[in-house]
Amino acid sequence: MINIGAHLSISKGFTAAAKTAVAIDSNTFQYFPRNPRGGAIKKLDEEDVKGFFDTVKINNLSNILSHAPYTYNLSSNKEDVRRFARAAFREDLERLEFLPVNLYNLHPGSHTGNGIDIGIEYIVDMLNDIITDDITSTVLLETMSGKGSEIGSTFEELARIIDGVRQKDKMGVCMDSCHLFSAGYDIVNDLDGVLEEFDKVIGLDKLKGIHLNDSMKPFSENKDRHAGIGEGLIGLDPLISLITHPKLKRLPFYLETPFEVEGHKREIKLIKKIIWERGISFE
Repeated sequence: MINIGAHLSISKGFTAAAKTAVAIDSNTFQYFPRNPRGGAIKKLDEEDVKGFFDTVKINNLSNILSHAPYTYNLSSNKEDVRRFARAAFREDLERLEFLPVNLYNLHPGSHTGNGIDIGIEYIVDMLNDIITDDITSTVLLETMSGKGSEIGSTFEELARIIDGVRQKDKMGVCMDSCHLFSAGYDIVNDLDGVLEEFDKVIGLDKLKGIHLNDSMKPFSENKDRHAGIGEGLIGLDPLISLITHPKLKRLPFYLETPFEVEGHKREIKLIKKIIWERGISFE
């Protein structure tokens, strides 16, 4: 069975989000632990947490992913920005210890003028400070599009970060199909080659999930503009090939397309229909 879900809000609680995931025929989902633009994290409600655990267990939800807010910049040239990211990031990971969630996705950051080397040094130092023995979650570095001074648009940059982290067993990668395409990785015409390169540079064992998005912008333009599945310049067939690739199809896929819940429900239905019609097995 394909492991696919949408990005859902937890504003009404974790239990409500999990029930929404079930209602749209998904078996996973992704969420922001706090406002995506930052802000304080809400106190956990014990009844909500219990309901969340129960809903996850009863409906076999798995690989639920917590996505760090966009305001975290571990590689900023401003110390106060890095200080905020450090405190909030650590708080998010501590929160996961009380939830049935073991994956945490993070944009590596933007060096904002300091250069790649210093930016990566900042990121590594912070990860080594935050990911301690008491943390059981896996932190995923997201593949980025390469806009501005973003770090993480090449596999080599991600590998440098992971290589510098002491607790490598708690590190992984989340590919983003739109970002890969925008960064110049040809997942349309040479998906096998892209995966071979990833395996050589980072290792496919580190690939833990995929953000599934089409792209509004052309190949290798370093622009991060997501489109609905089959509505962009990647196209429906290449995205289905991505989902069903033998090396990827057992991974969780998370929709980040520009729709609300009903739009994600339509996309999940479309993807499952195509996979069923083509007789592709996920066993």
